[in-house]
Amino acid sequence: MAWNEPGGGKDNDPWGGKNQGPPDLDEALKKLQEKLNSIFGGGKKPGGNNGGDIKIGASTLVIIGVLAIAVWGLFGFYQVDQQERAVVLRLGVYHETVMPGLRWSPPLMDEVNKINVTKVRGVASRGQMLTEDENIVDIALSVQYTVADPANFLLKVKSPELSLEHALESALRHVVGSSKMDQVITEGREQIAVDTQQRLQAYLDTYQSGILVAKVNIEDAQAPSQVQDAFDDVTRAKEDRERLKNEAEAYANGIIPEARGAAQRQLEEAQAYKEQVVARAEGEAQRFANLYAEYRKAPAVTRERLYIDTLETVYSDATKVMVDVDGGNNMMYLPLDKLIDKSTATRSGSQEEIDIRTLTDKVVEQLRRDTQTTRREGR
Repeated sequence: MAWNEPGGGKDNDPWGGKNQGPPDLDEALKKLQEKLNSIFGGGKKPGGNNGGDIKIGASTLVIIGVLAIAVWGLFGFYQVDQQERAVVLRLGVYHETVMPGLRWSPPLMDEVNKINVTKVRGVASRGQMLTEDENIVDIALSVQYTVADPANFLLKVKSPELSLEHALESALRHVVGSSKMDQVITEGREQIAVDTQQRLQAYLDTYQSGILVAKVNIEDAQAPSQVQDAFDDVTRAKEDRERLKNEAEAYANGIIPEARGAAQRQLEEAQAYKEQVVARAEGEAQRFANLYAEYRKAPAVTRERLYIDTLETVYSDATKVMVDVDGGNNMMYLPLDKLIDKSTATRSGSQEEIDIRTLTDKVVEQLRRDTQTTRREGR
């Protein structure tokens, strides 16, 4: 007979001998709710609900909401480094460009894109191009650039690096196509790099790419390999021409100043000679005028003095003198050179020169005495 049939004993109850039904699930949930309320600060409501639905307290909902908001807010903090700028998109639309530092933006609403604006980036290009004089050159160059406007770099152009390569090729072809081959290969490479940089920057500014070109370097520029040997010969010939031209200029720079100096020296000597002749002539004229004034005062003395001065001038350059004495048959011979040599020998090695004027005065004085003696004897 079953334990729960009428008439059965109390001992037949499998739940401990008490006549209670199986545990009530609603009651168990109610007890669990009370425990949670006691943990989070909630209490029992008056007139408890013995069989109602499960209800969560308002304070529990507030705490859960606060915790959710705190977690959500913590996920919104981010750090922007000194060399970076952050472009913020709010709901897919550009909102702002953030400077370095600790920043916050609403998670799930904002998208933060960090871009390094100090890093120097590079791109290289190489190709064959046609010059103005219809020659083909092979050029290799590299471009160094930085990001000047992060917002434009991220949003205005779909692929900034690819756009940079296309703009670089276009600018280089335009500049090379306007230059001759000699300029591209030799002395005009620096100017071509400058012109290419300016034109490339203009293209990028038009595209609003946010890229700033720092430097354009032409690494190599040469003729195609098929004709490289011929161009090497032309280059060597140009180098020889420049070398010979420099040697000629150096020679001219050495000769021309020397010739100019010699010409200037001759001009100065001629000017000095002119001044000397003019001064001598003026002095002679002045001396003659003074002598004429003295001659008018004493004609005889002046004539004698002029005669003596003339003899002195003549005898100063003569080494031998023949004297014809009036009233006699003998001719006197005066070897002046011998007398000078003898006078020099008697001075025991003295280096002093003989005064020709003094010697001439002595000879004239001696001739005067001889003439006066001869006149007395003739009387």
